[in-house]
Amino acid sequence: MLAGLIVGLCALPTATAQTSAPATPRQQSAEERADALVKAMTREEKLRLIHGYFPPLAKPVPPIAMIPSAGHIPGVPRLGIPTLRESDASLGVANQVEQRKGDVATALPASIATAATFNPALAYQGGAMIGAEARAKTFNVLLAGGVNLTRDPWAGRNFEYLGEDPWLAGVMAGAHIRGVQSNHIVSTIKHFALNAQETGRTVLDARIDKAALRESDLLAFQIAIEMGRPASVMCAYNKVNGDYACENAWLLNDVLKKDWGYKGWVMSDWGAVHSTRKAALNGLDQASGQELDDALFFDSKFAEALDAGQIPMARLDDMVRRIVFGIIDVGLMDNPAPETAQAIDYAANANIAQRTAEEGIVLLKNDGGLLPLARSARRIVLIGGHADVGVLSGGGSSQVRSVGGAPVEIPLTKGAAASFARITWHASSPLKAIQALAPDAQVTYVDGSDPAKAAAAARAADLAIVFALAWRTEAQDPDDMALPDHQDALIDAVVDANRKTLVVVESGGPVLMPWVDRVPAIVQAWYPGQRGGEAIANILFGAVDPSGRLPITFPVRADQAPRPEPAGLAELHAAEARRESGDKTVYGMSGGVAPFAVDYDEGADVGYRWYAARGHRPLFPFGYGLSYTRFAYSGLTIRGGRDLVVGFDVVNSGQRAGADVPQVYVEATSAAGAKAFRLAGFEKVHLQPGEKRRVTLTIDPRVIGRFDEQAHGWKRDAGTYRIRIGRFAGDTALAGVASLDALSVAP
Repeated sequence: MLAGLIVGLCALPTATAQTSAPATPRQQSAEERADALVKAMTREEKLRLIHGYFPPLAKPVPPIAMIPSAGHIPGVPRLGIPTLRESDASLGVANQVEQRKGDVATALPASIATAATFNPALAYQGGAMIGAEARAKTFNVLLAGGVNLTRDPWAGRNFEYLGEDPWLAGVMAGAHIRGVQSNHIVSTIKHFALNAQETGRTVLDARIDKAALRESDLLAFQIAIEMGRPASVMCAYNKVNGDYACENAWLLNDVLKKDWGYKGWVMSDWGAVHSTRKAALNGLDQASGQELDDALFFDSKFAEALDAGQIPMARLDDMVRRIVFGIIDVGLMDNPAPETAQAIDYAANANIAQRTAEEGIVLLKNDGGLLPLARSARRIVLIGGHADVGVLSGGGSSQVRSVGGAPVEIPLTKGAAASFARITWHASSPLKAIQALAPDAQVTYVDGSDPAKAAAAARAADLAIVFALAWRTEAQDPDDMALPDHQDALIDAVVDANRKTLVVVESGGPVLMPWVDRVPAIVQAWYPGQRGGEAIANILFGAVDPSGRLPITFPVRADQAPRPEPAGLAELHAAEARRESGDKTVYGMSGGVAPFAVDYDEGADVGYRWYAARGHRPLFPFGYGLSYTRFAYSGLTIRGGRDLVVGFDVVNSGQRAGADVPQVYVEATSAAGAKAFRLAGFEKVHLQPGEKRRVTLTIDPRVIGRFDEQAHGWKRDAGTYRIRIGRFAGDTALAGVASLDALSVAP
């Protein structure tokens, strides 16, 4: 969600006496308990739950104590319904511009790095960690669970999401949500749906064929909801096929609540509500951060609509029932969050962040075996990226004020993110981490601002490591995918001076690499979190085998992607020009950008499927990543009929311990008639040298099916399906075919 303009602080909550709810038998279901509570509530108590305050701007009368944070919804003490205290939390308990002075938290790597681990167990551990920290800080709702698919490689918020494939994103998001909610607090899943770019996100109309949307973005949400059971779904800013997502009856009522049987509640994104009656009748259950909307649509306006008969009381009851059900279902009602802050083991939590970073770092290139570095290396120079003091973090509402502080922080002077984002580094120095692993080496740093000076330093060294940066943030998309600030020229100058040059890329997604053929080794580190420096060093020196795999395709050129630049870019620049000229009308959630449409003509062919359909060879394919050891596959077995089950052996045929991610791709046909290999299963396998393990995967029929709008359900046609086992999209280490029966699955 959008943290918004921070304009002052509110008082921290104080412990208050609460009257216990009437005794409710624990053997009752969450639905029965929610029904009973709704019947016991007054109309005023019901109305209290359907809209939330944005503490930095809220001025309730009489005043109430609120944590300076994302949101606050007063509870119903006499019935034991807790006050909801909400925090942003994609990568940790957020505190973007220090609205809570001195409050730090553990910063996970970017979600795209978690996706690159291909390890749901790590996603669960990360979620459980930030959920525990949030609870200890007295929060009980986390605005986590970002699962929007990466349709455009330049999009500013890609780093908060889990890649381009619905199965990978759904599985990883579901695990993360389960981890958060293991602490008996609420996690959302967001942003429902098709929030695929940041430029004009509050005004754009995302247009796509409904079946294609079911087979791609919505499938990721569906899988994650089934696996994670989030208590709340957060609807998006943008329109989908003509209606705003937070008042879109097809998305909220038809798909989410009817087809998927979702029992929790739909909360809006902050500033995403545009109506009262339409939003309520079309499925929105709670207006979040109401002060950021154009009006308080779910406050007095809702009561007036209720009085006028425009919204039936039954709908209000359903809204409240869903909220209370979610609170009960995650165990929050029976295990209230503490009213005062609790101790947190930050050292243990930092280890989780480091393990995630290490498993998510992707070795893209390693010509000549430059890596792993020998600990006996004599002279190493690090160049650029503030690698002497820290690692880069993505910007926006997910920003964590990490343990250790921010050694570098640069305010923004313009753009939609300026009010709530800063360019921030976590205090995890790659320089110090490398010095610790190579104590006998001379390890130095130059800032890279002068390419000639950097080249001279590289020439005098045995090895040069360039840290290349591409900062991304919520609310803004970059103009292009190139490295900013002339970093390509810096890399060229360094590699000209020393052929033993390694490039470490800290970015929220793909960047263009015009120097790729000249640089012998490339490491994709993403935004690696508060222990990123240590994680990078461990990968470079082989203390940890690189096992990250790309959850997103890296194009050779921007024009390989469906859209080479953000739609609405011209409108955005026009709005910025008007703002700089003093036009005050361009402020607010729209940023002054005129409404426009984005046509997702690629349909379900997202990411690697788009490249394959058009015969494009990317720079680095989805699923790709190198290791310091070798793995071999054998013994393929395929069982067909009603269920598709694929089995094979994986052996570590190298001399080092390591981890591999074998991937199963199945060729299937979409509702649009497009035939493509789709990721249908994966498993991360940690193996000692010579160790063999059997992998057996049962394939979800929806992943290889098509959505039939006329029949209103999933169809898997009878026939022969080609299967590939490989290391990345397009690779074939093993191949076979399956004969499958026709199968219909509920929507």
